[in-house]
Amino acid sequence: MLKNATRQVVCNSLALLLASAPAFAPAQQAMATPASTIGAPPANIVMTKEYVATVGRMAYLWGWPLINARHRRASFNKAPEPGRLGGVLPVAPTGYITMLTDYIAPEERFVTCPNQDVVYGFGFAAVDKDPVIIQVPDFGKRFWVYALYDARTDSFGGLGKQYGTKPGVYMVVGPNWKGTVPKGITKVIHAPTDLIGMAPRIFLDDTAEDRKAIQPVLDQIAIYPLSRYTGKLQTRDWSKVPSFPAPEGQGSGETRWVDPETFFDELPDVLREVPPLPGEQALYAQMKAVLDAAAKDPAIKDQLKQIAIDTDKSLVGPLFQFSNNGVPVGNGWTTAPNGGRFGYDYVTRTGIARSNMYVNRPEETRYFYLDVDSKGTRLNGTNRYTVTYKTLPPVNGFWSLTVYNEHHLFEPNSINRYSLGTKNKNLKYNEDGSLTLYVQNESPGADKESNWIPAPKGDFSLYQRTYWPKQDVLDGKWTPPAAEKTH
Repeated sequence: MLKNATRQVVCNSLALLLASAPAFAPAQQAMATPASTIGAPPANIVMTKEYVATVGRMAYLWGWPLINARHRRASFNKAPEPGRLGGVLPVAPTGYITMLTDYIAPEERFVTCPNQDVVYGFGFAAVDKDPVIIQVPDFGKRFWVYALYDARTDSFGGLGKQYGTKPGVYMVVGPNWKGTVPKGITKVIHAPTDLIGMAPRIFLDDTAEDRKAIQPVLDQIAIYPLSRYTGKLQTRDWSKVPSFPAPEGQGSGETRWVDPETFFDELPDVLREVPPLPGEQALYAQMKAVLDAAAKDPAIKDQLKQIAIDTDKSLVGPLFQFSNNGVPVGNGWTTAPNGGRFGYDYVTRTGIARSNMYVNRPEETRYFYLDVDSKGTRLNGTNRYTVTYKTLPPVNGFWSLTVYNEHHLFEPNSINRYSLGTKNKNLKYNEDGSLTLYVQNESPGADKESNWIPAPKGDFSLYQRTYWPKQDVLDGKWTPPAAEKTH
């Protein structure tokens, strides 16, 4: 009900905004409308409280992921050089990344729903001002993907094992960059926006042998500004980067990246930094008109602040729950079939940004989310559950099942385990070839501990990853099994 109500609010708001945009003759509707012909409401037009509320609510939903990403970039820019925040989080100034050398630590609070299947790298860049060089080493048979994100959190680029990407030196340029491509560049990738995020993910088996084997290839991963390009490959021992103090006052959940009380003060900058998608000119015009009115009228400014506070609580807040996010696919699971490719789907974009930001595109990774057991009851650590795969998830890459606490983060446990899947070499299979995983707070017994994912004592969620999924996953013919309550 909440999901349908949310989508209805969005549809009604967008319909009103588009209806209030300038009308065009039927003969003109068949062709693209130049941005110069999109007129905003006239200056000093009377704006009722209801109209301001409608535009403001829609603007908050639309802009939430962009301002979220804006603050993450700003936090990274505080790093004087590539390093680790609090010793656990890869951070780097604009134009660079930092690579980890092992799974991300459970203490991480920068982003919800991290995984312990890959070695992460992360950073941000402004590729109109200074494009970035991306080094892709020879990963051999190892699965890898370099996710690139525009300012809207849509993914682009197509760099990864599933694309057949060859080792080489790649370059990402912004939409307005006019420079010269230097010699030695394998391919130029055009970013949709100047501001981008960069996140290599390299698969790692949960073994001491693979941790040792992966280090030389990690040292060859590098992303840095074009201005630092010499034509020669750069290497770095990522285990020796500096550590920077973590910010004080971090709570038990993800860092708070969007402050509703300052949202509408920042939105004008976002509208200037991120150009509209084709067809969004009217939406931009409505938002700019209300923001201009707020700059002149303190009453409208105060109203927008209250609208942001209310919308954050009533509309964006509930999207954190996976049950309100994406499309139901059976067994209690939901998924976002357009993950990383949101386009005009503002509800899903904001829902993903709120619950598990920076996802891969479906052909790179299809994610499934679960908050309830097979009876529709909220998953809780006072109970015990099993998840039984009659056949393993159909993937070309790898799969995993992860447990997250009520904040969609890792909950420390006695065996320091947060997921199971392809990376684990000691899973025990049933006589019929099926695989049962045990999800509960206490050990299921020594004979079953290899298949145990410890759960928090309170509410928790399950998260199914299918990296490089086969067509049955993409076509919706495969759904993860239900979580069955056993006690």
